[in-house]
Parts: sequence; structure tokens; C-alpha cells
Amino acid sequence: MSEPRSTVERSGLPHRLEAVGEALTSGSDVLEACAVAGGELARDGASVAEVVDALRVTWQELTGSDPGLDVVQTMLTAWSETTLGYLHQLSCEDPLTGLSSQAHLRSRLSELYRLGDAVRGPVVGAYALVVFGMRPGDDPVEAPVDHFTRAMRLARAGELARTAFARDETVARVGTHRVGILTRRDEHLGRRVQVLRTLLEGVEPGSPVRVWIEGLPGTDAGAAMLFDELARA
Repeated sequence: MSEPRSTVERSGLPHRLEAVGEALTSGSDVLEACAVAGGELARDGASVAEVVDALRVTWQELTGSDPGLDVVQTMLTAWSETTLGYLHQLSCEDPLTGLSSQAHLRSRLSELYRLGDAVRGPVVGAYALVVFGMRPGDDPVEAPVDHFTRAMRLARAGELARTAFARDETVARVGTHRVGILTRRDEHLGRRVQVLRTLLEGVEPGSPVRVWIEGLPGTDAGAAMLFDELARA
């Protein structure tokens, strides 16, 4: 037998908003519940209007008032990030920055692991991943959740990366504020990384940008774990 439903679930709140109602009535972290619900609604295919309507119905039902700006912002931020993540998986190009998508970079690397490199040998010795990050809070005009501003900065940084790595390298967005460059490992790699660092510091004066060479794991599964870690940081 199934367990009895909670009072909130029995009250007829919109789908995916039951946990938000529980948090609201119990005094627990309602913003965290909104973030989870926003992601779930995005995966369900709900539109922005449907998300806002469901949130308003929940608040009106339980408090008699409309939700605050911080609540709406948290819900829509989670919705947009989940939606963009889905779009990234469908496309070879990140829709906001014009860089290659993280999924495309992973696919390219997986192909190299499968085929190896007939000329240079194993992937680990033949290739490297150059990574740099634009710190989310180092621009005084950027709000903490201003995804558009952050994307434009990444797009600009990506163009500089293509200046330093102008051959057949894959330059891709990794997570919300990092760029990864899949490149051959040769005697010029260190110098090209230094050129990239100089170019990036030219557009971020007074804020040194961290650029590093990430060694590739021995297996494709290890590479997948590395990408997940880079994307979350």
C-alpha cells in the first residue's frame, strides 16, 4: 500500500510545486525547494509562463499573496539553466556564446579515445585540455545571476582563445564560466598558453585570469568525470 499523502499534496497544488508548499508551510528553505522545482519543470517541458503561473497559484493558495522577487528569480534561474543544459546537448554550438558546446567537446574527445592517434600515439600523450575561467563575481557591473553578461564575457574570451589556438583545436564552453580547449600537446603548447593568458589579462585589467593545462585521464570514463568536475566548479 502507498503511504498517505501529505496535507500539501492533498491540497491540489500545481504539479512539481508540492515540495515548495511543504517548505513554505514548514518554514524550511523555500528557495532551495524553488530551485529544485524550477529544474524539474524545465525537464517536464514547461514554459516560463507556466512556471510563473504555478508559482503564483502556490503562493496565493498558501499565503494569500504573490511570491517575492527572490523566489521568482530563483525559480526562473533554475528553469533557464536546466533548459540551456538541454539545448547544449542537442547542439554542437553553445547558443549564447557561439563557442562549441560542452557536449560537442566531450563527443570529440570520446572519438579520440576510441580511435587513438595513428601519428602521435595514445590520447593522453598526444592531447591536452587547456582551461581558463572567468570568475563569476570579478566584474563590478555583473549581477550574481546575470547569465547574459557572463555569456558575453565568455564569448569575448573565446575569440581570444581562437587567436592563440588558431589551428584545428576545439574551443568550447565548460559549465557557466569556463572555457576548455582541446589541443595537441607539442613543444609550442606552453608558449601558446602564455599568449592566451596575456590576451585575457588585457580584457580583465587588474584581475589575473587563471589558465592551466589539464592532463587527460587514461580512459574516456575518466574524462567524463573530469568534465563534470570542471563544469560544477
